[in-house]
Amino acid sequence: MRLDKFLKVSRLIKRRTLAKEVSDQGKIEVNGRVAKPGHVVKVDDVLTLHFGSRVIKARILRLEQSSRRDEAQEMYEIVDEFKLL
Repeated sequence: MRLDKFLKVSRLIKRRTLAKEVSDQGKIEVNGRVAKPGHVVKVDDVLTLHFGSRVIKARILRLEQSSRRDEAQEMYEIVDEFKLL
């Protein structure tokens, strides 16, 4: 599954176009490497999202083509979350 689609379906980022913009800016890493929107993600990949002063690390648990809001959080687990000073 494409990175931008996963971010949208899992609701880590609300819109796919926003996910594309953020990853084009180099603010998303997959397994420690900067990833483009078309990067193919798979189960057990670790995503690092840089949102301003917040950094979120999440491990992909499963891939779904679509999900309801209450099921979206089951697609990943937060490994680490912190705020930069």
